[in-house]
Amino acid sequence: MSSNVGLTTPRGSGTSGYVQRNLSNLRPRDTSFSPYPTDSLKHRQRQPNAEILEHDRLRQIEVQVFDLRDKLEDEEVAEEDIEAQTEALRRKLLSSDDGGQAKGDGKGKGLKAHQVHELAKAKIEESERLRRALGIREDYEEGGHWKRGEERLREGIPEAKNEDGGRPLKKERW
Repeated sequence: MSSNVGLTTPRGSGTSGYVQRNLSNLRPRDTSFSPYPTDSLKHRQRQPNAEILEHDRLRQIEVQVFDLRDKLEDEEVAEEDIEAQTEALRRKLLSSDDGGQAKGDGKGKGLKAHQVHELAKAKIEESERLRRALGIREDYEEGGHWKRGEERLREGIPEAKNEDGGRPLKKERW
């Protein structure tokens, strides 16, 4: 056996004594190096697509109009009356501030997981309400107080220079 690896003797072990490398062992990688800039690691709120939100709003309106049309056809109302009532409902829903959204109260409740744009819009509105309630500035940057503190320290303590104007002296600690 070389380098004190493996069994001292293969006798009685049921093996040939051949030592193999453990290929399933994962070594920790160097975490000090990151190929990505740290700015890209910050959390960015997903912005909803306005066109998709508008499309979904119009789709909800048309669903309500179709439900009314179906109900009126089952009651055997005249076609002219059906057209008039559905157009009136469509105009009313398009002009309303609610936008025809029957479910969802703007807080993200009642939204499904596949409605990512509606969820993103509700999350932005919730974050904005929370920011205003807590009195947080709009230009607040997370961790910014540490940067300002370091800048104040750098500005407040000038470095001592050597008599000949060379590099700064190292301060000795006692």
